[in-house]
Amino acid sequence: MAFSSSIAVRELPIFPLPEVVLFPGRPLPLHIFEFRYRIMMNTILDSDRRFGVLMWDPVQGRAVTVGCCAEIVKFERMPDDRMMVVCLGQQRFRVLDYTREKPYRVGLVEWVEDLPQPKDLRSLAREVQDLLGDVVKLSAKLTEQDISLPDDLPDLPTELSYWVASNFHGVAPEQQALLEMQNTAERLEREVEILTSTRNHLAARTVLKDTLGETEA
Repeated sequence: MAFSSSIAVRELPIFPLPEVVLFPGRPLPLHIFEFRYRIMMNTILDSDRRFGVLMWDPVQGRAVTVGCCAEIVKFERMPDDRMMVVCLGQQRFRVLDYTREKPYRVGLVEWVEDLPQPKDLRSLAREVQDLLGDVVKLSAKLTEQDISLPDDLPDLPTELSYWVASNFHGVAPEQQALLEMQNTAERLEREVEILTSTRNHLAARTVLKDTLGETEA
């Protein structure tokens, strides 16, 4: 059975985005140009600056039901009424129903939290960090670019799991699956699988590159 917070159920303006999955604690820059969403942003700025981001599923032709609340932390109005907005991911939520459709959708949502973890996840988090380090080093070698992990990489397992998932670019359905997970250990374990596969793939490419380089020499 899904675990969610019983503290509050509230209405939240909904902003659907194709191929975008927002995670708690992660930034999201937006260019607001559609009239209905300019109305939404102006309304939000006059209240608590929060709205819900949901990935739009082009296959199903609708938005998914689990997303992340975004809080506007910075904005700039353009002369033609467009807006440049920077948001920060907050709590995850699940849409229970839609209470309004126009000019933009407003959903009745409940907050979603991870289940309490019965075991220490620090060793699993370290494994994820080690794999990240390997992937970054191999990527740097392959691309001959200076790539490194940020100094402020999260230490706490849950926050780390969100950071890692947010950086899986080009795989929105996989990111959505990670967002919907309500078990930090399962999320980290899935990330270990993805990072291990990526590391092995990059390592094979690195060997091939080195071999071809030696042949040419």
